[in-house]
Amino acid sequence: MDQETLSLLTRIANALDRLAPPPLAQADLAAADAFIWHADPDGLEPVPQVNRVEIQLLKGIERQCEQLLDNTRRFAHGLPANNALLWGARGTGKSSLVKAAHASINAESTDKLVLVEIHREDIPSLPRLLRILRADGRRTILFCDDLSFEGQDEAYKSLKAVLDGGIEGRPANVIFYATSNRRHLLSRDMIENERSTAINPGEAVEEKVSLSDRFGLWLGFHHVNQDTFFDIIQGYADRYQLPIDTDSLQREANEWAVTRGSRSGRVAWQFIQDLAGRLGKTIV
Repeated sequence: MDQETLSLLTRIANALDRLAPPPLAQADLAAADAFIWHADPDGLEPVPQVNRVEIQLLKGIERQCEQLLDNTRRFAHGLPANNALLWGARGTGKSSLVKAAHASINAESTDKLVLVEIHREDIPSLPRLLRILRADGRRTILFCDDLSFEGQDEAYKSLKAVLDGGIEGRPANVIFYATSNRRHLLSRDMIENERSTAINPGEAVEEKVSLSDRFGLWLGFHHVNQDTFFDIIQGYADRYQLPIDTDSLQREANEWAVTRGSRSGRVAWQFIQDLAGRLGKTIV
């Protein structure tokens, strides 16, 4: 083989190496009970302390708490369980419930569940993450907060295949929990555009809306009434021992809700942070 041919083959080999997919990231899921998945490069970042609210402080969503806890408990015990979609109004406790359920179930058992958060923009890397989690074998809640799709985004097709319809499907040691403001995860414009441009509009819309059907458990969340809002506020005030009488607490909480234009768990928490700061109290 002459030198010119050898040089050409070497350049081709180097080019193929650059085009080859990177090796799967190595993960030590024993390093923590919670991780954040990062793509490009792939890696799992341990989270030493999860930002969460104690489950007993989540008021007005008792039915949703019970259903998600039951589903998660079955999964932790190796029994059949469903992927879950928590959908509804902003700030109503969807992501708080997922994180609180993870902590609550882990408090019951020595076999700890792992919580892995994947960001919406990293959904296309989901198959690579699942291969890592499948190989590790530890039972894992895969969590995507504020999941939705816009415009011509095709990432939802990868999610559909992973959740239910693909050859490999979801690993037995992984369950997928997502939160969204939308019941069907897709924007109305996205669905209407598919209806107007497709040869068979009904089938096209059905194909897109069917994404949410991959979740066997749907939990709806809505804004709370005034009494429940005050219960949430009172629960926080008692938990953190804030020195304020009930009448003053409710009056100030109501004023805060009016200025925000809504009553929700998030608004309640924001009020408690403001109140604690004004009272010179720390929230731990």
